[in-house]
Amino acid sequence: MDSFFGISRQCNADSRSYDWVMSMVARILDANANRAREAMRVMEDAARFALNDASLCESLKTLRHDLRKALDGLPPGWLEANRATPDDVGTSLSTEPERHRTNLVEVVIAAGKRLSESLRVIEETGKTLNITFSSQIESIRYRAYDLESRLQMLLGTGRARQWRLCLLLTESLCRLNWRDVVERALENGADCIQVREKNMETRALTDRVREVVSLAHPEGACVIVNDRADVALIAGADGVHVGQHDLTVAQVRRLAGRSLLVGVSTHDLDEASAAVQAGADYCGVGAMFPSSLKPERTPSGPTYLQRFIETYPDVPHLAIGGIDQGNIAQLVEAGCRGVAVSSAICAADDPKTITQQLREALQAVEAPS
Repeated sequence: MDSFFGISRQCNADSRSYDWVMSMVARILDANANRAREAMRVMEDAARFALNDASLCESLKTLRHDLRKALDGLPPGWLEANRATPDDVGTSLSTEPERHRTNLVEVVIAAGKRLSESLRVIEETGKTLNITFSSQIESIRYRAYDLESRLQMLLGTGRARQWRLCLLLTESLCRLNWRDVVERALENGADCIQVREKNMETRALTDRVREVVSLAHPEGACVIVNDRADVALIAGADGVHVGQHDLTVAQVRRLAGRSLLVGVSTHDLDEASAAVQAGADYCGVGAMFPSSLKPERTPSGPTYLQRFIETYPDVPHLAIGGIDQGNIAQLVEAGCRGVAVSSAICAADDPKTITQQLREALQAVEAPS
């Protein structure tokens, strides 16, 4: 055993014995090794079962095995022989946040922090024993930081929800005052408002989003801003929706962290796969039909929607593009759970009735639990 340990046999000023010191070191290492392995398993299972990401799962598995190999370099049975769980004063201590996790993302975040803290304790304590062992743990710790970041990115915010009816609000399309359109849509089934004002100046857009938030949030509806993550943050919106040529999901996360939901427009399964792998909270799926909003866009049609739902049954979606009360039945038949609608509501003389008709059509599709 002494050939491994670099710790001096000289006792400290408190005259504690060498054996007592070594026992305390072993207990610290043992507790944190257990903590680290448990955290790695939580993260690995999230990558495996929640994300179906074979590459990330393999990387986490390899990290766990590398930690085991580093610990195997300690004298056999030394940690276990010094384990004294009944005497551990920390087993009964916990804080209120530790008892509650509202979603899987919070579970993974907690595991990631627990992992990095445990590895740091093992590394620092290991410096008193053997520099090679400590260096191995340091390398594992840096790899863990990267994997924690990747895992969190792919899981998104954890707050994604499947909206039924999202109103794409563009003032120039509104036959009535835009505020009246929003209020009638919210009162009759819209559970999300996306503010889509491509040509509005930043200050005016920020004020507009704040107004929409003040209308939507009391009704339990979310507010999404098209393209502008900065405006969404400042105005207190719930998220931002980006296109294929706007900010990437990773860029939005670097700006906003997990404070904003991020939706991505997709037009085929390749784009959908990229969005899901990047950690998008939901996908726009379209275009379903020819649209006056984007006449240049060749419709992908309900067939693409059906393939998206089959491929990503657990990813929230909003079918978009030329949807109205005359064609929504085709989307319902394809399994559509949510739509984003612009002209059909904004340009209507009676937004209330149109909203009701669209929402009622979607009731035929059961929302995921």
